Amino acid sequence: MFNSRLTSLIRKEFIQILRDPRTLVLVLVIPVMQLFLLGYAATNDVRNVPLAVYDQDRGSAARQLLDAYRAADYFRIAFDVDSEEQLRKLIDAGKARVGLIIPPDYTRKVKGGGDASVMFILDGSDPTVASTALSAAQLIGQQHATRIQAERMVGRAQTTLRLPVEVHTQVWYNPDLVSAYYMIPGVIGMILFALTSILTATAVVRERERGTIEQLIVTPIRPWELVIGKILPYVILAFLNMLEVLAIGHWWFGVPVRGSLILILALSGLFLLTSLGIGLLASTFANTQQEAMLVVWMTLLPALFLSGFFFPLEAMPKVLQWVSLFLPLRYYLVIIRSLLLKDIGVAELRTEIIALMIFGLALMTIASLRIRKRLD
Repeated sequence: MFNSRLTSLIRKEFIQILRDPRTLVLVLVIPVMQLFLLGYAATNDVRNVPLAVYDQDRGSAARQLLDAYRAADYFRIAFDVDSEEQLRKLIDAGKARVGLIIPPDYTRKVKGGGDASVMFILDGSDPTVASTALSAAQLIGQQHATRIQAERMVGRAQTTLRLPVEVHTQVWYNPDLVSAYYMIPGVIGMILFALTSILTATAVVRERERGTIEQLIVTPIRPWELVIGKILPYVILAFLNMLEVLAIGHWWFGVPVRGSLILILALSGLFLLTSLGIGLLASTFANTQQEAMLVVWMTLLPALFLSGFFFPLEAMPKVLQWVSLFLPLRYYLVIIRSLLLKDIGVAELRTEIIALMIFGLALMTIASLRIRKRLD
C-alpha cells in the first residue's frame, strides 16, 4: 500500500507543513482553545447575579431577609439604593440584573405576626439569567418564610400554613422570556464582527497573494486611500446584513426596537472600527488567505464564547470574565441588546461607548502603522 511514490508524496506534504510554522501553530492552538472555552464558558449555571436593594424598612426582619439572599450564591448584593428611580437606572444600564424592593412596614408586619410581601424586579433581556434569578428569588423567599413560620408555630402554637412572607416578581423588557429577544441582537453583533474582520483580512492578503499589491503601490493612490477603498465595500455589506437581520427579527420574530435607530447605526459604526482594525491587523501577520482566516479565527473563538453571545457572563469563572473585558464584542452586545429592548440613551451606555472608542482607535492605529510599514 505504502509504495515509494506515496511515501514521497506524504513526506513532501509534511515538509510543506513544517515550512509554514505559523499555520501549524494556529492549527494546533485552535482545538486547545476550543476545549478550554467550551469546558469553562459553556455553562448556564448562573451565580452571583448583581442585585440592587431598595430597603425602605431598615429593620431587623429586613436584614434577616437580605442575609438569606446573601447566604445563597445566586445573588450578589452590589447596590444599596435610596429610590426606585436609582434602581431603575441601574437595571437600565445593565449594572444590576435584579432589583429587590422591601416596603417600609416589612419588619412591623413580620414581627407582629402578620403577612408581608417584597417585590423582585428582573431584567428579562437575558432570559437565561432572568429565569434562574426568578426561580432562585422565589425559592429563597419561600425557604425564609418557612423558617419564620416554623418559629411562630413553636413560640405561639400557631398551626396556619399560610407563609408570612410573599415574594412578588416582575420581569422587565422581556416579560415572556423569549429567547429570540436575546439571540437576534447577538446575531447582529456576530455578523458585524465576523463579516468585516474576515473579509477585510482576506481582501488585503488576496492582493498580496496574487501579486497585485505591487501594482497598486506604484499607482498615485495613497496608502490610506488603498485601505479605505478595500474596506468600505465590506462595511456597506455589513450594514446591509445588519439591517436585514434587524428587519426580519422585528417583523418575523417580534423583537422590539425601543431605542433610537439612528443611535443603533451610529454605535454599530463605532463597533465596526474594532472589527475592521482586527481584520487589517490580521492581514499584516498573514501571507496567505488561509493564514488570515486562521488569525481572525483566533479572535472569533474567544469572542463567540466569552462575550455573552451564547452563555451568560455571570455563569463563567472570574478569570474568563476578566478576559472578556478585552473583547470589543462584549461591549457591543450590551449596547445592541439595550437599545433594542430598553428605551435608553447614551448616558446609560457611557462605559461601553468609551470602551469601544478606545479599542477602535487603538486597533485601527496599530493596523494602519503596520500596513504602512509593509507597503513602504
